[in-house]
Amino acid sequence: MTQAATPPTAETVRRLIRSLLPESGPDVRPVTECGEHSSWWIGTRHVLRLAPDREASVRRRRELRLRDLVRPHVGLAVPVSIASGEWAPGLVYTLDTRLPGVCAEEQDVSAVGEADLAGLLTGLREVTLRQAELLGVPRAAPRNLESLRTAALRAAEPLEESDEFDAARLAQFTAPAARQLAAQPGGAVLVHHGLRGEHLLVSPDGRVRGVLDWSSAVVGDPAEDIAGLAVSVGAPAAVRAATLAGYGARPCLRGLWLARCDALLRLAACLRGDGGSLPLLQEQLGRAWEAILLERVTELRDEGP
Repeated sequence: MTQAATPPTAETVRRLIRSLLPESGPDVRPVTECGEHSSWWIGTRHVLRLAPDREASVRRRRELRLRDLVRPHVGLAVPVSIASGEWAPGLVYTLDTRLPGVCAEEQDVSAVGEADLAGLLTGLREVTLRQAELLGVPRAAPRNLESLRTAALRAAEPLEESDEFDAARLAQFTAPAARQLAAQPGGAVLVHHGLRGEHLLVSPDGRVRGVLDWSSAVVGDPAEDIAGLAVSVGAPAAVRAATLAGYGARPCLRGLWLARCDALLRLAACLRGDGGSLPLLQEQLGRAWEAILLERVTELRDEGP
């Protein structure tokens, strides 16, 4: 386990920026939108991201190369780094161009925006696994839905007592269904693994314009990104985007139930006092549990992307 550094102050950031942009002298302020952390707005054109520990620094260094790899494929803006280095011994910073748009927590995604997300999912699948792994992107085994379902059932009980969730809604997610939605062999792709609302930039017309923070990317289960979208933009929009990207019923439903179980576990942890924004987690739970037509499918074929 790595020890986090003392959080930087505004003066620490100003000194660093004066060394990088000596002629600008812009205002600096911490990024607080959508629960973001360890990032600072630098004027109106840049954002400074500071790795809080050495483990995060390793991911940030890899991210710089990964962004260059995915940029031609995903069809959406990806930040460009104009400077990088260490802001403290062993701790990395990147000074990136600021992309237009607000996070998906603040702006709904339109139908055309869903097509943008489909392009993102399609582009991630176009990146060869060898290319990603040569950059050091790790492999991640698919999660066990049966174990996740069991944990969600336990979490639902205190949530029901707090009037946060009707535990009976989990009855439709049976043990046989969890087994049926197991990840299929050979289905690994490059996965962003962090498609939360704060990492999706949306324009006023609902178009998705950019994708931030590629530091958690893995080679693994594409249902994880579908799950991230379900929590961020709603289950129906996520499934429609995944379907446009060529994914069949199995990965879509798998992603849906990953999202629903994760949302239950995060909200239950928040109510226990383990951190997190209660209003945000309540909204995410609601989005993940939006009903979709695909849930009426009772017989799944062995479909691949």
